[in-house]
Amino acid sequence: MGTVEVPVVVGVDGSDAASDALDWAAEMAGRRGLPLRVVHASLWERYEGYIPGTAADRPAERLHSEAVLATAAERAGRRVPALKVMTDLAADDAVTALLRAGKSAEALVVGSRGRGEFASLLLGSVGLGIAARAQCPVVVVRGRPENVRGGMNRVVVGIAERERPGEQEPAPPSAAVAFALREARLRGGELEAVHAWRCAGPEDHTRPGNHARPGNHGGRGNHGAHEEQGARETRETRETHRTRETQSAREAHEWRAAELLDETLGGATAAGLPPVPVAHRPVEGPARKALLDASAHADLLVVGARRRQGHFGMQLGLVNHAVLHHAKCPVAVVPVS
Repeated sequence: MGTVEVPVVVGVDGSDAASDALDWAAEMAGRRGLPLRVVHASLWERYEGYIPGTAADRPAERLHSEAVLATAAERAGRRVPALKVMTDLAADDAVTALLRAGKSAEALVVGSRGRGEFASLLLGSVGLGIAARAQCPVVVVRGRPENVRGGMNRVVVGIAERERPGEQEPAPPSAAVAFALREARLRGGELEAVHAWRCAGPEDHTRPGNHARPGNHGGRGNHGAHEEQGARETRETRETHRTRETQSAREAHEWRAAELLDETLGGATAAGLPPVPVAHRPVEGPARKALLDASAHADLLVVGARRRQGHFGMQLGLVNHAVLHHAKCPVAVVPVS
């Protein structure tokens, strides 16, 4: 028996954002040698049921759905001529239909907004709902046209502290790192691994008692001057000590971040994955800012998302929310169990 080809799945609804997602998904499927499954969801199908007949007596809603799918399949075929394209008209809401399709998919690809959603929304409800709950990688196609078209020749992956193996032997790469490495290899580009770290600054240790006390007048002036000079020297000594401590802590954080990147990507090398040019980038500052800055010069930003057993809420995290809403390039959210 031959192996079953797991498709790349893309959701379409006739919107411009969905067309961008369709193009992106077709190229991803072509690079991976997989078929493309184009899904259009229509609740009308559930409520009204399928009415067989000729085109003349079929309802307008069904004709519209079929036209959306036919147009999408034709567009994907033109984009990647050798691509095998399948279509699926799902009698369900878009999130439910795509989550179901994602159970047997290489990846789910959606646009940043759907047809009819408010233009002011930075990420549509369908994309957010799927990215938060899908069992396979989800790619939300968003960002600037030059990034969406893939002209940067770079894939960025965020490395979180909790991904650190903490073992003597190199650990297998996380799902997010493996996905990013493969995408970078297939694109013929480089991988940039970003890890953000924070180092607390010196605290303000000023105390009310450090100020000269009132009442030092007259014959006690010289004594007061000596006290003030001693207090100033003590403050300067403390400041010097705190500066040295901060510098030492910063160097320790930088070393730890670099070690983390080496260990994480070293595990990928040990796993026998094909080599990819890798840039290690430890960044001091919030992870949100580090990843958003990196997205400006990337074709794809890859982040991991924890999936907890028995938890049915939105499982994304604050950083992933931020990049899904504000990244300058497409974002892949890869489930990590």
